Amino acid sequence: MKYLPNIAGILLGLVFLASSVPMLLKIGPTPPAPLEGTPAAAFMAAFMPTGYMTFVKVMEALGGLLVVIPKTRNLGLLILGPILVNIFAYLTFVMKGEGLFSPVMGVIAALALYLLWAGRKEFAGLIPAKRPAPTP
Repeated sequence: MKYLPNIAGILLGLVFLASSVPMLLKIGPTPPAPLEGTPAAAFMAAFMPTGYMTFVKVMEALGGLLVVIPKTRNLGLLILGPILVNIFAYLTFVMKGEGLFSPVMGVIAALALYLLWAGRKEFAGLIPAKRPAPTP
């Protein structure tokens, strides 16, 4: 049980590194472009030429690397959190749910949620404590 957060961090970090590094270094096969005229094609048409996708991939690589290192895991989760929300939003709204319930997305969500739970005491410091109401 003591090593479970480290194993989960390594797995989650490797998933994000494996998805970002090949695109950043332009190695390996390029995924096929979405069919023209689909919402996914319009979405990618805005992301790819502007360089926004490169920015997202850099943040994925940085977040994945930070999640692998135990001392920086929570910072990595703070970087990967918005990326995960955007992945789920893309699959829900643009892809109309296709791929949302795939085993890979389930594992990624489970790993991220477990790491958030494991680091909940550290994350609690981000939320200010309730202050007593001022007395008149």
